[in-house]
Amino acid sequence: MTKRVTPKYTHLLGFLIIVTLLLSACGDNVIPAETTITPEASPTPVPSARGSGDTLRLLNWDAPVMLNPHLSATSKDFEVSRITYEPLASVNKEGNLVPFLAAEIPTLENGGLAADGKSVTWKLKRDVKWSDGEPFTAADVRFTYEYIVNPDVASASGAVGLYAAITDVEVIDDFTVKIHFNDVNPAWALPFVGAQGVILPRHIFEPYNGSNAMEAPANTLPVGTGPYRVMPPGIKPQEVLLLGTQIVETNKIVFEPNPYFREADKPYFSRIELRGGGTVNEATRQALETGAIDYAFNLLLPPEELVRLETASLGHLITNFGSDVERILLNHTDPNRETASGERSSLEFPHPFFGDLKVRQAFAYAVDRAAIAKLYGPAGQPTYSNLVVPPQYKSPNTFYEYDPEKARTLLDEAGWRDTDSDGIRDKNGIKMQVVIQYEIKSIYDQVFMELKNNFNAIGVEVIPKRMDASVMFADPTTNPNDWLRFNADMLLTSLFSDPDPGPYMQLWISSGIPQQVNNWAAGYNIERWYNPDYDVLYAQSSTTIDPEKRQQLFIQMNDMLVGDVVMIPTVHVADVAGVNNTLTGVDLTPWDTNTWNIKDWRRTP
Repeated sequence: MTKRVTPKYTHLLGFLIIVTLLLSACGDNVIPAETTITPEASPTPVPSARGSGDTLRLLNWDAPVMLNPHLSATSKDFEVSRITYEPLASVNKEGNLVPFLAAEIPTLENGGLAADGKSVTWKLKRDVKWSDGEPFTAADVRFTYEYIVNPDVASASGAVGLYAAITDVEVIDDFTVKIHFNDVNPAWALPFVGAQGVILPRHIFEPYNGSNAMEAPANTLPVGTGPYRVMPPGIKPQEVLLLGTQIVETNKIVFEPNPYFREADKPYFSRIELRGGGTVNEATRQALETGAIDYAFNLLLPPEELVRLETASLGHLITNFGSDVERILLNHTDPNRETASGERSSLEFPHPFFGDLKVRQAFAYAVDRAAIAKLYGPAGQPTYSNLVVPPQYKSPNTFYEYDPEKARTLLDEAGWRDTDSDGIRDKNGIKMQVVIQYEIKSIYDQVFMELKNNFNAIGVEVIPKRMDASVMFADPTTNPNDWLRFNADMLLTSLFSDPDPGPYMQLWISSGIPQQVNNWAAGYNIERWYNPDYDVLYAQSSTTIDPEKRQQLFIQMNDMLVGDVVMIPTVHVADVAGVNNTLTGVDLTPWDTNTWNIKDWRRTP
């Protein structure tokens, strides 16, 4: 899941504003004096009318399958959904709120932000229509809230917790909506902001606001307010590829300019063709070497391969360091034992050895983070923290530096020894064997081999469980290999935070453990870690408005997670994309998708 500059905090009238709301003033334009009288050819004018450009070709080798971001938890779906859907606002790379469907950013000065911090009022733009011509109103904002928090919908956005602090979304009039919070909310600017804050059309989704949510035709053929709209039939299946033992389906999505988009001269391209599926190697080659693709997402390849393809090519790489942290999740429950109802990784059965802190610490000491970071080249930096940005929340403490000898000593102390001299530690007849589940990516294959060497060196047998993204991030109610089911001992993945860390740190509260009893929809505490002390810290952070105290709470929570080895953070990784040299206007932010400003993308002659 992927993609993040620090919002500045201001204590004003007793309330903490979580982002800098003042837009930077434009500098004076300075025109240099003429230095030559040699006439030069005038540049070819670039057409500015809507749809006056050619076809924009996008490629995401991680094929999107769901164009409703409130029913998805992966960036591959967010990227595509964001082409058609818009939030009230987003956050740019400077950390400032930027209005989309909002007419202005709420502040204390304009009356939008309540002085007691318990509500915020958003004024909406009046000239917005959905791509089917229906008007956008405040009723759509309220409906989106009702949809997200409806337990029958089982919205991924609801599970993340961005909307848990809201008690009501009040429609004041057609173009004014007031959000009420259950207490002082220092993270007031997260709901309805960014990729997981997009607004859904009530007139389209109201019949599917329940247990039939997955059946909505608009899940794959959306109706949005954004610059482009998806053309029928929506997600169109293409080829079927065999990658190793996994069958991977590729697909294609075609977009056209939204005829009702409020900016008359945008968008530029007459058509967008997005191809989904395939391999990261092929995506990189087509973006950088052949020029067949204008923009390719998520290019995680060995650095030497990226340099080779970028040299003297038709494209270039852009890196966007945000909040993404690659990590190794440790299952605190037993993935090999079943309950009477057939559930694995149940709280009923603790993990046979990860239940022991010494064992978890041994695995953390065994990981060579520096070696793993090298696999990412300039896109990777080793990290010991789970929370890395905004920078004021990053812990100054370092945990579990690479020390395989210390790891072996801890395992000996925990009673795990190689009693039969086969090279694998054992205890009470149980072999220390771990299954590591991960999405099929060339970079993850390399990370796995590094971890295999690390763990073999301390007497642990390692088995890979490679899954295509369409299988690993599917429907946990029917798919036993979905990552929320966590039917493995360890899992490689990345997670990213918001400008405010609150919802991100909420992922590990005890009530967020996905289990059969809650249809694996309670939250994203995938590790099944239960710690009431952490829950108390999170509750304090959700209502504390003192910036220094809140900063210390988040650092304390990070240190608790890492110190108890809930997961093993490995690499702070940048989002890497391949961009054709003729494409302009791409302006990435750490806090939204690559496509957040696609209305401004153009092609130079």
